[in-house]
Amino acid sequence: MTADLVIIGAGPAGMAAARIAADGGMRVTLLDEQDRVGGQIYRNVANAAGRDWLGADYAKGADLVRRLDHPLIAYEPRAMVWRLDPQQGVIWSRDGQSHITHAPHLLIATGAQERPVPFPGWTLPGVMPVGAAQILMKQSGMLPRDAILAGAGPLLYLVAAQMIAAGSPPQALVETGSDLLRALPRLPQAMPGAMTLVKGLGLIQRIRAAGIPRHHSATNFRAVQTDEGRITFSFTTRKGRQELECGLLLTHLGVIPQTHLTRSMGLEHEYDPAQQAWRPKLDALGQSSLDHVFVAGDGGGIGGADVARAQGALAALAILHRAGLMNRAERDARARPQQRALSRSLSVRPLLDAAYPVPPAFLAPPDDTIVCRCEEVTARTIREAAEDGAHGLRLMRTALRTGMGPCQGRMCEVTVIGLIAEATGCHPSTIGPGRVRTPVKPVTLVELAALGRQPEEPA
Repeated sequence: MTADLVIIGAGPAGMAAARIAADGGMRVTLLDEQDRVGGQIYRNVANAAGRDWLGADYAKGADLVRRLDHPLIAYEPRAMVWRLDPQQGVIWSRDGQSHITHAPHLLIATGAQERPVPFPGWTLPGVMPVGAAQILMKQSGMLPRDAILAGAGPLLYLVAAQMIAAGSPPQALVETGSDLLRALPRLPQAMPGAMTLVKGLGLIQRIRAAGIPRHHSATNFRAVQTDEGRITFSFTTRKGRQELECGLLLTHLGVIPQTHLTRSMGLEHEYDPAQQAWRPKLDALGQSSLDHVFVAGDGGGIGGADVARAQGALAALAILHRAGLMNRAERDARARPQQRALSRSLSVRPLLDAAYPVPPAFLAPPDDTIVCRCEEVTARTIREAAEDGAHGLRLMRTALRTGMGPCQGRMCEVTVIGLIAEATGCHPSTIGPGRVRTPVKPVTLVELAALGRQPEEPA
């Protein structure tokens, strides 16, 4: 199977890039793990009739979906990419069979993942990330009920407002707090993106109007399961220790770039101190340290849907120019409005990062917190290993197998880094990013063996 451009991820960045590249004459193969295009932000948007409570920003994705109807765009759903190789190509799996797609250009647009929110009890049934609940809302129309939302960040307010609009309001919001004094000096810089701030204030106003209780400056999260299978959630505020009971506890502390594919390729990465996470090192058009590989969207740095859309367009223009299908003058002319949109959307990001920092207690949680869910390794065990000399991710893997389970560190690596930094006094930027080996996603030995025997697929 061959193409001129392979795009991994059919979210806003991938969809925008696919149409521009196809309009420029490139044969595009668009790979995505989901059944339908949209990514997380626009998940199932083409089939979400009657779910107006998801909001106008969600509905904007329908236009991107329609624009994928192009003879040069080959969309491959349920395609799980597990290896990227400059010589072999893009190797992906579907329904137990692997395929190889060759292309001279590659765009990785795999988006973000939710930052882990570790605390004692976060692995219990009935405790899940806010993003997981939103997937069910978009994919199946399933509404969270009898729920408490806990953490911080804009998505917490958005989901609360969506739940209110759908007639299933949350019991309460338990917020770790915002650092408005730290964020205030960044307000002038954020003015080009003032509409984003206005929308955020509108969400908070809807929550207030609905009478949802809000607990501010919450710390010391802890969840335990009752005999009836419900969740008792306790936390500390300025008023002292608080305790609430619910059927569902939804947590969120922002998102971080999903970098397993980019790291598996050996691309250069850099530490983002605002996000406290690693991201691939890119130029202004999304080109990585490998000339033929581009990255767009939240996988290259957190910006949101509008940023991803503009970055996908810019990457496609750069790829068309690199392929000799567009001259530099046309590329630059078409890039200018996208760059203005990008700058406007990104202007608010420093303010949001300053306003919603990750509390240190979640970067290095209490001793009895399970950090590595796959191997059931606690924070205490990690601290003890660090004290015994496991001062890096590789040594920690050797000692405790952290990051070696099915999630391959997606749920624990950030926290392991935080615990090592706490124990050693080193800055997190000196610890990682961890090495990612293929297969990036689980595949069977039968599938690997069959891949070696199958004939080359026709173009």
